[in-house]
Amino acid sequence: MEQHYDIQEIMKALPHRYPFLLIDRITDLEPGKKVAGLKNVTINEPFFQGHFPDVPVMPGVLQVEAIGQAGGVLVYMSQPPEKRGELVFFTGLDKVRFRKPVLPGDQMIIECRILKQRAKIVKMAGTATVDGQLVAEAELMAAYGDKP
Repeated sequence: MEQHYDIQEIMKALPHRYPFLLIDRITDLEPGKKVAGLKNVTINEPFFQGHFPDVPVMPGVLQVEAIGQAGGVLVYMSQPPEKRGELVFFTGLDKVRFRKPVLPGDQMIIECRILKQRAKIVKMAGTATVDGQLVAEAELMAAYGDKP
């Protein structure tokens, strides 16, 4: 079943706020399985001032963060309602690759799926594409539960 979430719903699921909230919309979500969302990349992003002033390129680490945030929404929405206050933290990244630059004006489509889940640890695989072309990919590990 497809479920869509706007920015207000995303902010209920994630603690991130401007300028670090990197997901604009969730376009599909199957709790316990997969999520798809998007990030509209604009020249107004604060990181473009320094990365790089003459050739603006979205930092790869922020592309992976966007994948992780989509995964965070997936983990959050996969929990029973009484557990949805728990924070999700990165614990590891594997197989990270950047394939093409992400530029102002691009719409980054982010997909993430759960590979394995145990107790309070989840392993996910995620991709980011622009115009159907792969720009970034990673395997992510995350822990969720009580605040540190």
